[in-house]
Amino acid sequence: MIKRFLSRYNFHYPKSLVYMLQASEYNIRDYFVWYWKIKDFKRVEQRKYFVKTLKSLLLLTASWLMIIFIVIFTVYFLWLGGFNRILLNYILLFLIIFITPFILAYGIIIPLLIIKFIQWPVEYLIIREARQRLKNHKAVKIAIAGSFGKTTMREILKAVLSEGKKTAAPSLNYNTPIGISRFIKTLTGDEEVLIFELGEYYQGDVKKLCGLTQPDIGIITGINEAHLQKFKKIERTVKTIYELADFISEKPIYVNGENELARKNARPKHIIYNRDGVGNWKVKNQKTDLTETSFTVIKNNVELELKSNILGLHQIGPIVVAVDIALNFKLSFEQIKNGVNKTKPFNHRLEPRIDNAGVITLDDSYNGNPDGVRAVIDFLAGLKNYRRFYVTPGLVEMGVKTEEVHKQIGKKLAEANIEKVILIKNSVTSYIEQGLKENEYKGEIMWFDNALAAFAALPHLTVKGDIVLLQNDWPDQYQ
Repeated sequence: MIKRFLSRYNFHYPKSLVYMLQASEYNIRDYFVWYWKIKDFKRVEQRKYFVKTLKSLLLLTASWLMIIFIVIFTVYFLWLGGFNRILLNYILLFLIIFITPFILAYGIIIPLLIIKFIQWPVEYLIIREARQRLKNHKAVKIAIAGSFGKTTMREILKAVLSEGKKTAAPSLNYNTPIGISRFIKTLTGDEEVLIFELGEYYQGDVKKLCGLTQPDIGIITGINEAHLQKFKKIERTVKTIYELADFISEKPIYVNGENELARKNARPKHIIYNRDGVGNWKVKNQKTDLTETSFTVIKNNVELELKSNILGLHQIGPIVVAVDIALNFKLSFEQIKNGVNKTKPFNHRLEPRIDNAGVITLDDSYNGNPDGVRAVIDFLAGLKNYRRFYVTPGLVEMGVKTEEVHKQIGKKLAEANIEKVILIKNSVTSYIEQGLKENEYKGEIMWFDNALAAFAALPHLTVKGDIVLLQNDWPDQYQ
């Protein structure tokens, strides 16, 4: 408790507050949840670095101005107090020192609200202009919604469809109204296909984005506990993501059949996809290893052999969606083959690297959802001729499902017989350990205080031919 309190008195405390706001996407409620749960402000871990934007710099400046004002006020007041009020001055000084961190934590909201007030009409005009511009655009618009897999689906679609159509999609995770609007502003007007990710944090978000993008084709990649901390109930997550289906009810909608919640809520007209096929196209000869994923799609007497540099059998489903859409767009088999062949691992999503010592690292650090974790463990389980290390700080934003989700991860690691499990100490990884032990895990569990300590130790623990899987890099922000 004392350590937690004293951690507020450090030079980087104002920057930490602004970072927390920035990482919470300037959502005040999420910021305060984080603030009151964090245990050490000196260790505000960062998945992303503090980004120097106009907003963040203004807030940081406002924080330091508040500190300067408090210091000047304190000195002036104590000077007026004189020597005959020494005890009162000391009491006052103690109170000011005590409450200053809380004044900063709450006071920073005032300039944030002022900025939001100024920002709102500007963003409104930008979004309105983008909506009108997109309304007049002749391109086919594809919208992707889901708790996970949106970026992967976007990049696969872009790679395949670009072989025959002029295709555009944001290069970054622009999945909010203002982000999408900025992307729309960059369009030249002659694009034939536009691909959008629809972000979801609160009910109504997907509906709002559908109103902006006006999609002709929808894809629901899956639904799980990601962002459950915000939604509170999984039913709300389902309803929000299926706002896409409600908006374009009479148009083609692809639904991930490998995800239970997505499949259960699919409607009769929806097109179900999975690693075994999509629509009337069936898949056989599925193979995956550390270099590629290959399979054959079949319809009637037509066979199409495909190879992708993306790893994992769970990626076949998204690829066959791109194939089906490409065929509907009249792309040739050769164009589709070339497009699929150009798909490759995306940054920090099961991305393989081999270091000078011959150790294979699978960087899956941007995968922070339960379905993705299970799929990757399945992939590891298939690599039986290697010694495998699984490194993780656990997952975040699992809400009331936190314990259950992490125990299941531990049980699945035990079932897969992963030789070494490296856990980063925080509030969730103990549940992974419980799951491992409940399933009578036969391998070795290693603990490290933080990710840096684990990374420093790995070169001494591994040898040539070992595989190290880095699972999620979003740390437990409350530690």
